Amino acid sequence: EDPSLERHFKGHRDAITSVDFSLNKKQLASGSMDSCLMIWSMRPQMRAYRFVGHKDAVMCVQFSPSGHLVASGSRDKTVRLWVPSVKGESTVFKAHTATVRSVHFSNDGQSLVTASDDKTVKVWTVHRQKFLFSLSQHINWVRCARFSPDGRLIVSASDDKTVKLWDKTSRECIHSFCEHGGFVNHVDFHPSGTCIAAAGTDNTVKVWDVRMNRLLQHYQGNAVVNSLSFHPSGNYLVTASNDSTLKILDLLEGRLLYTLHGHQGPATCVAFSRAGDLFASGGSDEQVMVWKTNFDAAEYGDVLKTQKSGASVDGTHRTLQSEMDCGVHLKKTKTQDSSRNQEQQEEEMSLANTLEHIMGQLDVLTQTVSILEQRLTLTEDKLKECLENQQKIIQNKMS
Repeated sequence: EDPSLERHFKGHRDAITSVDFSLNKKQLASGSMDSCLMIWSMRPQMRAYRFVGHKDAVMCVQFSPSGHLVASGSRDKTVRLWVPSVKGESTVFKAHTATVRSVHFSNDGQSLVTASDDKTVKVWTVHRQKFLFSLSQHINWVRCARFSPDGRLIVSASDDKTVKLWDKTSRECIHSFCEHGGFVNHVDFHPSGTCIAAAGTDNTVKVWDVRMNRLLQHYQGNAVVNSLSFHPSGNYLVTASNDSTLKILDLLEGRLLYTLHGHQGPATCVAFSRAGDLFASGGSDEQVMVWKTNFDAAEYGDVLKTQKSGASVDGTHRTLQSEMDCGVHLKKTKTQDSSRNQEQQEEEMSLANTLEHIMGQLDVLTQTVSILEQRLTLTEDKLKECLENQQKIIQNKMS
């Protein structure tokens, strides 16, 4: 079955810049040039929240891994952390000296990496919103920055036509990929952490191995590619282009699977849900669309069986799968003994429920810690004020 349009969200008053799903797929966040952030409910008849606070276009949005925070970056040079609830409260921090193009949480939810037109990439602690360090070797706007799945590396993409790989601990640039013929709009890590994919204004998507620093695959399109997202299985990549299309690439076969037409005008952003059964796209037509992938779980297995040597689009025979050291973990096909399957499923279900419960509890704890830390910061500030006032009083008395 082909991917199909599932939901359609209208409410933004200008081009969409960014979309992201919460962990449980209950919510979808979008940012827009209209300076607003919207949180849409995936459940029917539930109202959407419009968050107002940024003074200029919202360039990027992302849910924290647990889903209890949303980060946004704006042309007003700030980053905001929102609690995605009715109140829509946010804390704001002055992040850069120019437009913030990209925000991304590390997988443990502890750090945030931001990229800006001030040519820097910055890393922050989430709860204290404390600045940690800057990475500044790009010589033009930085459009996108992402943590690797294990949080040890950072990749950044820039209008200086390079993609840079950084070591988070040593804060050094380990490698620059310079093969792009244009600005690099978007970059992300493969779920296995062994590869990166980058999209550019030269109409290409390039996939590199970050261990050997070599080009694995090269997809030539016929329009500027604005955004891309890896399917959680690591077997597929979805892209959004200026020719208004979304394209799904089969990474194992190294070929284009689907071209989807939905947007009027450039498709600006795209993202898979964390489970991979949905993806969302946004366009300059002010619309947010949610699509069902319809990749059957069994298909991942079938794809592997049929795939002997996937030719990449530039004609060279390569098996991406072996390149990735089987970074692709495939779901089991449906051919197992059914009675054992039943038991397994029941066990898995109860385990999943328990895990979900634990995640919920963790969420509450993290929220509490976050609130406590904010209160502590306030108390510290108040204390500082008191001490300063005391100093003034003493000085006044002495003079």
